[in-house]
Amino acid sequence: MSIFVSSRRLFLSSLTALGAAAFTTPGLFAEELSRVKTPKQTEGPFYPNKLPLDTDNDLLIINDSITPAVGKVTHLSGRILDAKGEPVRNALVEIWQVDNKGAYLHSGSANYKDRDENFQGFGRFLTGSTGEYYFRTIKPVPYPGRTPHIHFKIKKSGKELLTTQCYVKGDPGNERDFILKSILDKNARESIVVDFAPMKESRIGELAARFDIVLGITPEG
Repeated sequence: MSIFVSSRRLFLSSLTALGAAAFTTPGLFAEELSRVKTPKQTEGPFYPNKLPLDTDNDLLIINDSITPAVGKVTHLSGRILDAKGEPVRNALVEIWQVDNKGAYLHSGSANYKDRDENFQGFGRFLTGSTGEYYFRTIKPVPYPGRTPHIHFKIKKSGKELLTTQCYVKGDPGNERDFILKSILDKNARESIVVDFAPMKESRIGELAARFDIVLGITPEG
């Protein structure tokens, strides 16, 4: 096993532990977040029509490859909360997005043949008792007609609970994006626009983004 792969696995397990420790306080942020339910957004036409063999929460590395994807490394995390502001356990969080060249993991994507084959393009994470999730991915980039965004789908017990999108705070394309602008309520619209902030301790320019999702229902089970 290479040092890179070993370090990666250690890194991911460490992040999971840190995430759990950071969000174990019952009801943290619940009162504030429960006021704004995360708005539903279109799934779009590019949900992968063939899932990759690797669907874990590290989109930068496929299986045991030692070649990472190209892009600004981003640590994307958050919590899945129900309508009462309580964490949702065993929620399956799926994300998918374009690579650094603006190509989706979908055969219908305009430049699919030129996509970064080292970018997983799709990932999954099952939440624990605190409702937290974590992905390592790249900062989304624009492509013709769309501002940078990451697609989210939340499932539980085989049932789809919410499909939405996450946007980059401060990106100039946001003001022109017809899907984002279709959300007329200002608070709801702002709830899905998040800051992709530099990590002060990072020596390679990594970013951190936090996107908490508040469901409009309280899932059974």
